Amino acid sequence: MRVVILGSGNGTNAKAILESQKKGNLGNATVVGILSDQDDAGILKIADQYSISSSIAKCSQSKAKLSDADQEIFIKKINVFNPHLIVLAGFMRILPSPFIEYFEKQIINIHPSLLPSFKGMNAIQQAFEHGVKISGCTVHQVSTEIDSGKILAQAPVRIMDSDTIDTLTQKIHAAEHVILPSTIANLSNSNKCLLDK
Repeated sequence: MRVVILGSGNGTNAKAILESQKKGNLGNATVVGILSDQDDAGILKIADQYSISSSIAKCSQSKAKLSDADQEIFIKKINVFNPHLIVLAGFMRILPSPFIEYFEKQIINIHPSLLPSFKGMNAIQQAFEHGVKISGCTVHQVSTEIDSGKILAQAPVRIMDSDTIDTLTQKIHAAEHVILPSTIANLSNSNKCLLDK
């Protein structure tokens, strides 16, 4: 199963996926490419460290959602890799419906809360300020409604009285680094939610 990772930031989840692949724990999945909308994103350095092909698709900085032109660029760059699975790992753009429909059932996302609670931006802060005692992370299929696709896996994280936003963020990121690679491995072994390519 050919995997492409999209990310905008430091690439810690991409690194966790690639470490899992290196150790032979990614099932039948192989990361074949990494794409970013930021030319200085750490995820591109991660790609270099693991000798993974990478590409930059510069987008309008003023919009959170991919424009029609941006969408076309991303689709072309993704199709170069002919992937079976697209993993959003810290990709900070909203994907438009035509993009999601083009890659129907092929896109998954990692979100730092136990969906359906605390959707959208700043999910960790939302959970912390709400005073919940358990939060966590969710891997889900991407649908046209934000953070609402089919839930594939979740990992709970207990929020202690001594936790701060920073410590909670570290704990949730650590959980993400386990659950995302394991979900990719499970999907590669079952293909039950992916289109055949």
